[in-house]
Amino acid sequence: MSNLESADPVRRRAPVPRAQCALARAAEEIGDRWSLLILREAFFGVMRYDDIRADLGIPRSVLTDRLAKLVGCALVEKRPYQEAGDRRRFGYVLTAKGRDLALAFIALTHWSEAHVLGEPGPIEIVDKQTGSGLKVALIDERGRTVPLARAVPKLRRPER
Repeated sequence: MSNLESADPVRRRAPVPRAQCALARAAEEIGDRWSLLILREAFFGVMRYDDIRADLGIPRSVLTDRLAKLVGCALVEKRPYQEAGDRRRFGYVLTAKGRDLALAFIALTHWSEAHVLGEPGPIEIVDKQTGSGLKVALIDERGRTVPLARAVPKLRRPER
């Protein structure tokens, strides 16, 4: 995806203010490293506080803070659980809003395989019915795949 077409080859301002930009707002809600890693744990079904902490090596205070933020943003919710012989505790599971991040996480994973790992990672996303590998793609209004090189940002016309 290239920059917006401009007569000036060096753009000095983004085409919309940060407060109106969907990407900027998403980054403010989930953009810090720990929140992304906690959401990754939730995507893998890890819900217990101590298990998340052990997997990530995250300090307690940071985990508590980020979980509260993710609950406040309605990306995860607290759910009670109780194991035999233990007191009732709360785990953290993705909400529908959180699950809707799956495509973004899959796209980020594909990007990482291409540009960070330089090879396929240990996990692939497959169709549970056929076992075929799946990829995130740009699809036009007619259902056709469009190469990323043809995608450009364009300001929407205000609705009247």
